[in-house]
This record gives sequence, structure tokens and C-alpha cells, in this order.
Amino acid sequence: MAEVKVPELAESITEGTIAEWLKQPGDYVEKGENILELETDKVNVEVISEESGTITELKAEEGDTVEVGQVIAVVEEGGSASESKESSQSSKENNDQKEEKKEEPSASESSDSKETEEDASNDDRIVATPSARRLAREKGLDLSDINASDPRGLVRSQDVSNHNNKPAEKQEPKKETPKTPDSPDKPVLREKMPRRRKTIAKKLHEVTQNTAMLTTFNEIDMTNVMELRKRKKDQFQERNDGTRLGFMSFFTKASVAALRKYPAVNAEIDGDDMIYKQFYDIGIAVSTEDGLLVPIVRNADRKTFANIESDIAGLAKKAQDKKLGLDDMTGGSFTITNGGVFGSLMSTPIINGTQAAILGMHTIQKRPVAMPDGSIEVRPMMYVALSYDHRIIDGKESVGFLKTIKDLIENPEDLLLEG
Repeated sequence: MAEVKVPELAESITEGTIAEWLKQPGDYVEKGENILELETDKVNVEVISEESGTITELKAEEGDTVEVGQVIAVVEEGGSASESKESSQSSKENNDQKEEKKEEPSASESSDSKETEEDASNDDRIVATPSARRLAREKGLDLSDINASDPRGLVRSQDVSNHNNKPAEKQEPKKETPKTPDSPDKPVLREKMPRRRKTIAKKLHEVTQNTAMLTTFNEIDMTNVMELRKRKKDQFQERNDGTRLGFMSFFTKASVAALRKYPAVNAEIDGDDMIYKQFYDIGIAVSTEDGLLVPIVRNADRKTFANIESDIAGLAKKAQDKKLGLDDMTGGSFTITNGGVFGSLMSTPIINGTQAAILGMHTIQKRPVAMPDGSIEVRPMMYVALSYDHRIIDGKESVGFLKTIKDLIENPEDLLLEG
């Protein structure tokens, strides 16, 4: 017999949620074969069987939270896939036979059932909330004897609770009141929050509670960078095996230059210490069906525009295909998020984890702009936002950081000098 345990995941991850069992009791598994998908705070991980054999027991269900090292399944070593299939078929046949042997209800049971159905039918004619019906059943009360405080005749749980505290008054039969938009019994759909969404909610709440977060704004004239991109995009794509030249590589390069100039933006607080990171691993926010993920472009300061664009495209595809690994998601020093792809004109992004700041890009919109010579021109403009932890970064630094981004994007040739 072999036990399947939740494997070691990463230093910061101690538990996960069973997203899907890929195998069921009675199924035969080969050594190294995936038997379940485990959802962690960051990525989904497939757990394998360490032995060949037949699964005899699952010790957790889909949706359960399990900890690293916890036994979640039992595999009986030996056997074969064909034997497992025959065993499963035999079990199914036995269950079918048991279903056929169920006895018909006795006459007394049928009578009791009929009376219960009649009582339920009478109760259904009374308009009452589910909690009121449940409380009335517990107290053995008839809903028709209860006075409704609601002018529409809706019986609530407090009416049932107050029934024994005052004598019942004779009421005229009430007509059934149809549900209205004001009715408390509106249809709802309740779903268990996915683990990743729950983790995102928890972390965002922690950031807002544990940081002194402020946001500063600026706007960038995108004319020059758009013209440069238009001139060079075909040549760039041809030279770099189809990699497209987007705006993200410009903003990533500009961010690295600004982080070098303002190192506090690339820092974090650890207890009473300030940690100034001397590396530039830039997180790029990617929207997926499971929520916003932030894979990391490593060593962005050492990479070319083509390298950065290729990394971003590859990470985005892995995110959509749910193939991001833990190494893709941990250790970032600064984050860029682009709400402009969804049409956002302006927003205040929330800092990612323990980082000190996050840069928010937004949609490009043509607006009239006053030029230095006093003329008015229509220019493609983008609002940018820097949300930052004021405990680490002062207003002067945050404004200077955004001004550096603005100057480099408006003069994109200067980015080439940054290396």
C-alpha cells in the first residue's frame, strides 16, 4: 500500500485546494501518472502517484483545502488496468442489484407520506420566507395561524417567534401575494469562491490595511513612441522571429531606468529594515479566467526589447493555458499593469504583495493639448498612475519617478542609451 501526499510546493505555500480528481477509486494508475490537480495561491499543480497500482481510497474531496504532507489518497500496489476495470464493473452491477431490491413502502408509510404532502401543500399557499417556514415546522405551528406584520401578508421568522407571545387573532384568508422586486426571496446564485480569487481578495485587503498607499498621476504624449513603433514594427518582427514590438517593452525599459534613479521604489519593508533590491525583476499583470496573475520578466535590465517582448508573450500564453510554474510567479521587485487594454482611462492600481509601488498604464485617447508655443494640437495621450507605499516613498520621489517615465516614453530614442 502506498500513500499519496501533498508534495512540497514552494517556501511560501503550505496548502492548496483540490481542484479536480483525475482518477477515482478503482482506477489503475502508473507510477508518475497524474491523479489530481491541486490549486495553490499562485498556480495549479498536478500531483502524481509515486507507485503503480489501484486507487482504493480518496481521503479528500474536490474543493477541500489540504496541507503539504497530508495524505490524500491510498494506492494498492500491484494489479493491472484490466483487473481494475473488471472490479469497477462488478461494483456497478452490485449497486444496480441493490437498487432493484428496494421494497415498496407499506400502506401506513404511504398514508403518512400523503398527509405530509397535504400539509406541505397547505403551507405553500401561505406566503412566507424560507426561515419562517423552517421555524414553524420546528415549533409545530400552522403558518395559517400566524399573524403577518408585513402589510403584504408575508410571514417572516419574527412573526413565528412572536406567535406564542400574544393570542392569535382571527384573520380573513389572505390571497397569495406574488413575488415582487421588493420581496426578500429574490433568486440568487451562491458559489464557493475559487481558491485563487479568495487569495487575491485576501492579499489585496492585506495590502490596503498594512500600507500607507497613495497614488500620483501624470500623462504621456504617445506621439513619438507610436511613430517609432509604426516605422520599426515590421523590421523588428522580421529580425526577431515574429516577435511583435508592443508598448510594454518601452514601459518596462523606462521603469528600469526610473527604478535605478529612485531606488526606494524598488524597495520593501522587512520589520524595522528597508531592503533595497539591486535587481530588476518586473512583474507584468496578465488577466485570466481565474483572475489577475503577475508572472515575472527576470533581469529586465539586461534584456533587449525583443527579449522582453518575447518573455511577455510567452508568459501570457502560459497564463492563459494555466501552465505557469511557481518560479514564474515569485520574486518580482516592481509591477506594471495595463488597464488600457480593457479601455480604462484612469485607475488607482493596488500594490502587489510586499513591493513598494506599481505602475498603471491606461488607454490611449486623443485629446487637445497645449503645446509649448501656445498652439493647440490633438495628441494621443495616456494617463499613467503610480500607487506607492508612503512609508517608503516620499511624494517627491513618486512624482520624479513618473516624470522619468514620461520623459523617456516621449523621447523613446533615449531608452537606447539606457542599455
